[in-house]
Amino acid sequence: MAASTHLARLLVSQTTDRAAARSHGRSGEDRPAHDAATAVVRDFDEVYREHFAFVWRSAKRLGVRQASLDDVVQEVFVIVHRKLAEFEGRSSLRTWLFGITLRVARDHRRSTSRKDTLDGNGVDVDSLQTSAPGPGESAEKAEAVRLLHAILDGMDDDRREVFVMAELEQLPMPEIAETLGINVNTAYARLRAARSAFEAALARHRARDEWRLHRVGEGRSD
Repeated sequence: MAASTHLARLLVSQTTDRAAARSHGRSGEDRPAHDAATAVVRDFDEVYREHFAFVWRSAKRLGVRQASLDDVVQEVFVIVHRKLAEFEGRSSLRTWLFGITLRVARDHRRSTSRKDTLDGNGVDVDSLQTSAPGPGESAEKAEAVRLLHAILDGMDDDRREVFVMAELEQLPMPEIAETLGINVNTAYARLRAARSAFEAALARHRARDEWRLHRVGEGRSD
């Protein structure tokens, strides 16, 4: 895996968990991260407590805008509450939850206009406005969150979904393929394309930063 994607996942996993926790009114450290992959979990309250942050950040990474996150996450857990007794443990609980989140996020994206939520450069305005550092969060980590969401917004949906599941959430590739309704080879091909797109976007971002710093050093502004 490229170092840049590893760094992005490391930084963003720390900050978005805390952002989701603040939205939910609980500390992210209060939620155990264990995954009931081998057991059938039927306690909705337990699932909600342990996986709220996961669903919240997954919905955001899948393109749900800040103003709609609460409604989308609530809809996900309404479905989870209704279907939890049907969960048989054939996949991990996180994969099952992601599949529900994915379907809800897709429906949400289809019902909203992407043009209304992106500025003229294709950058997610919500990501720029809501990623300010909070207590204990460095500006560098907040920038990593902002940049990741901006890059994800530039990917097509097929690549974005695989990238989020594989690179950011580290879900097993066979389960990713099953969730998306594709074969494993196709999933790997999409992941390779998504990694290339991520690296290219990151390189463009760094080049722009270097150019701006150069201009500032010359005493000019954009």
